[in-house]
Amino acid sequence: MTDAPLWLVVDASVGIKLFVSEDYSDKVHNLFEQLAADIPAILYMPDLFYLEYTNILLKYTRRFGWSLEDSRADLVDLGRLSLRVVPTADLMEDSLLLAAVQNITGYDACYAVLATRLDLSLVSADESRWQRLLAHFGLALWIFEHSMLSPSIFKRRGL
Repeated sequence: MTDAPLWLVVDASVGIKLFVSEDYSDKVHNLFEQLAADIPAILYMPDLFYLEYTNILLKYTRRFGWSLEDSRADLVDLGRLSLRVVPTADLMEDSLLLAAVQNITGYDACYAVLATRLDLSLVSADESRWQRLLAHFGLALWIFEHSMLSPSIFKRRGL
């Protein structure tokens, strides 16, 4: 066991895999289990994470017959996790500029701005988001590529 905690920014495509069984859900479970480790992981996200997460659950409800009760229970369980949430209002000006200059969405820019400000890597299970951000910043990690998320690799840097 290492004495360096795992510090990351995670997006909603990662969080949804805690409750919906999809490709790489096992890797996401391993990542979130680190929240309860002896030296717990620190996982950051902008508050828009919850809205994106809710929208994903809504899609599952509408398209795949996922029950509304299960979706509500998943939201409650998600809210119980020890996540570090940063207000989007603190990120929006830089996100607007970054999105305009780099021709990415405001959502992607918000995650990138947060990761940049904290000098952390962003983990995504959304391959297109990952590719857009990797191409521009070199800080995005795709969950598939990092099955052994090592705290020594992703520890907080420079703060």
